[in-house]
Amino acid sequence: MLRADYPLEARGLRKRYGGKEVVAGVDLALAPGECFGLLGPNGAGKTTTLRLCLGLTAPDAGSVHVLGVDVIAQPRRARMRVGVVPQMDNLDPDFTVEENLVIYGRYFGESDRRIRARIPDLLEFAGLSARAKARISTLSGGMKRRLTLARALVNDPELIFLDEPTTGLDPQARHLIWGRLKQLLAERKTILLTTHFMDEAERLCDRLSILDHGRMVACGAPRELIGAHIEPQVVEVYGENVSAWGEQHGRRLAERCEYSGETVFCYTGDASALVQALEHRPELRYLHRHANLEDVFLKLTGRELRD
Repeated sequence: MLRADYPLEARGLRKRYGGKEVVAGVDLALAPGECFGLLGPNGAGKTTTLRLCLGLTAPDAGSVHVLGVDVIAQPRRARMRVGVVPQMDNLDPDFTVEENLVIYGRYFGESDRRIRARIPDLLEFAGLSARAKARISTLSGGMKRRLTLARALVNDPELIFLDEPTTGLDPQARHLIWGRLKQLLAERKTILLTTHFMDEAERLCDRLSILDHGRMVACGAPRELIGAHIEPQVVEVYGENVSAWGEQHGRRLAERCEYSGETVFCYTGDASALVQALEHRPELRYLHRHANLEDVFLKLTGRELRD
């Protein structure tokens, strides 16, 4: 049954291109005020899922409702009530920062007077109050990303779609964007986020789903997923002949070992014996840490490179 109070609800979404099903029965239900993450390797179906939810791509099967609007039947009406930050910035280089906001606001039927009344708050939110008259070509990558986020808020949406919002940004810019997103969540905005940064997902998402080959392979709160799928402690071991060490000692001292290049990942409930043994192997280096979301991601989707 459709939850009328949910900003986004999708059921049984499917999409096939040629002979390949890129979205294979995806279900989503976002509660008001939560940040929900979509994680997955390249080609897992994340961006296609977003396009289906926005009515930019027609599904082969399934249903999508955004803020109570049937997206398949009324895609334009649904998009009028949401904000979108695309994967790549598409700001108009022929206009200033301020003009980009005004022109974008017109797409939503807003009057220039109403848009201009919102611009000071949007620029302050983006940290661009002093750059209102600046050309887009003069902005840094971080400034452009913040402006794209502010632009997505010009119609004061309740639901915001973010497709890899911090890709290509330096750590300072990423942290600033995270702060702005937390501010939106504090205002009870609802966010659907795709990201390749596991720390970003752990920091921002109340719940998330991991997609692989178009299917959801796990769903839950970040800490719940870590507890359900991964041993609590991890020891990463590096050095000469580390694979041989892993076969001889790692498998004996840890519950599970994984190999990636010149690193052995040892997963265990108690790493004390493993660490003690490594202290007597000066030719090996190691890192002892708690399990994290990246460990879950790699266990469920594999360590092989995706193109």
